Amino acid sequence: MDRADDKKASKKFSPADRLKSFTFAFTGLKSLFSDEHNFRIHIVVLVLVIAAGIFFQISGSDWIAVLIVSGLVISAECFNSAIEYLCDIVSPEYNQKVRKIKDITAAGVLVSAIIAAITGLIVFIPEIREFLEKITGN
Repeated sequence: MDRADDKKASKKFSPADRLKSFTFAFTGLKSLFSDEHNFRIHIVVLVLVIAAGIFFQISGSDWIAVLIVSGLVISAECFNSAIEYLCDIVSPEYNQKVRKIKDITAAGVLVSAIIAAITGLIVFIPEIREFLEKITGN
């Protein structure tokens, strides 16, 4: 173990350091929001889904499902963006292997978004159908 490892291992828990780590995370979210178009799209969709959930007064289990898949999509977008930035640092020039890495991470976001959309349909189609029946009297 070298000195840096010794110092890290002996460091005590510090609430201030824990709070600082949250600041880094919020800085990352701010960066994603300002720099990544797809992240902004996911956030707008999330806000609309939350508004729909409130409007339709979905059940607690539906909220859990919606929040889990929404968190999955947002997290996938975070990891995708981080990997893309890292790839751009490691290989600024075009590289077929880096392209494949970026395509695969983008596929991860797509898969999570598809699962979220399917979950949204399962949760909201019955609610929309019931709402339409109420307003049309059928």
